[in-house]
Amino acid sequence: MTQKPQNFREQLDFTVAIPTWNGAERLPQVLDRLLTQTGIEHLHWEVIIIDNNSSDRTPEVVSDYQKKFTQCQLKYFLETQQGLAYGRLRAIKEAQGKFIAFLDDDNLAASDWILQSYSFGKEHPQAGAWSGQIHGDFEVKPPEDFPQIQSFLAVREHGKKAYKFDAKNLKLPPGAALVIRKQAWLESVPQQLVFKGRIGNLMVSGEDTEVLLYIYKSGWEIWYNPKMEIYHKIPHWRLEKSYLINIARGCGLCIFQLRLINAKQGQSPMILLRTILGNIRRLFWHIIKYNKNLNRNIVAIVEFNFYLGSLLSPLYSLIFYCQKIANKDMSFNHD
Repeated sequence: MTQKPQNFREQLDFTVAIPTWNGAERLPQVLDRLLTQTGIEHLHWEVIIIDNNSSDRTPEVVSDYQKKFTQCQLKYFLETQQGLAYGRLRAIKEAQGKFIAFLDDDNLAASDWILQSYSFGKEHPQAGAWSGQIHGDFEVKPPEDFPQIQSFLAVREHGKKAYKFDAKNLKLPPGAALVIRKQAWLESVPQQLVFKGRIGNLMVSGEDTEVLLYIYKSGWEIWYNPKMEIYHKIPHWRLEKSYLINIARGCGLCIFQLRLINAKQGQSPMILLRTILGNIRRLFWHIIKYNKNLNRNIVAIVEFNFYLGSLLSPLYSLIFYCQKIANKDMSFNHD
């Protein structure tokens, strides 16, 4: 029998990738759900933990669970570059699965989540990425009219019918509980991404949408599969006004840069004009609508800050590129 070379890695059917930072308290619930998945006896799969510089007991927790995973391997990798984007890039590098499913360390999978995720990918060969229902598992009751802003916390309940996402208008799923066809990522996504994920007090997002836009640009489809269900644990502090305002503004600040990804040559000035005028109009009508109640209505003020962030997104993009040029100059001078 011919032996396989030592660096040969046989491709598996499915990888569950879990980037985490200080997730020692949260990971057990996530891993327990994966241990009780049903209908996947025929699958060759794995679970990989990408530890993004944790300072808690995350390595020890993973080590304890490695003894419990008998139906598949549970692997641990340390990624020292801070940021969710780096964690996911490392997961793509290490994953052996044909399909790679990203779970956050507060995502609890329904018992058939892997089965439904894998089956959908097999049935839709043109799908480069797909996501399902993400239900909020709230520690405290959310505010009135919360469904209007629940997408800022990656809660997505879009009904019982599958459909293709409208990538042209940035209507795309979050990275939580997203499944990627590894081939689509490798063919489409550059190694260097603009958005790195929320780091420290910097709440600018966009890393998930950036990846999906590159995949879409390469001709792949992005799908919603309602049979995939996840429960997103949301602690009380994520419903506080200050947190929701910061996260909404951060979602807005990436808008202009994201729209440039699929723009054709010469369209940038028009996108700039539409971004500025469109958000001025939205802010104006929002103020008219809520008037003196704006600051007293948490949903209204969160939406206002998203529009404000979107209005400022061209300026944020300009600052980013100025910093990038400055860093290159500093590197050149140092050399």
